Amino acid sequence: MQSHRINEILELIKPYWLKNQELSLLEVLQLISTESGFDKPMTELTDEVIIYHLKMDQTAEGEMIPGIAKDCEDDFETALLKARGLL
Repeated sequence: MQSHRINEILELIKPYWLKNQELSLLEVLQLISTESGFDKPMTELTDEVIIYHLKMDQTAEGEMIPGIAKDCEDDFETALLKARGLL
C-alpha cells in the first residue's frame, strides 16, 4: 500500500515541480501547504493533503473533482442499481 502512495505522489508532483523549478523540494512542499490552506506545522502535513492538492492543481476549473468523477453516473437508474449492489 505504501509504495502505491509513494508512486502516486511522485507522479503528481512532477508537473507541479516543473512549473516551480526554481524551488527546492522543501519549498515545493511549503508552497503546497500554503496553497492548500494547511495552517499547521509542516511536520503535520499529510500525504492526503499533498495528493489532494496536486490532483486539484491538475484539474481544470469547472471540471468535476477527481474523487467524485469516478463515482458519477449520468443515469439515475444505473446509479441506484449500483448503489444497491445489483450491478
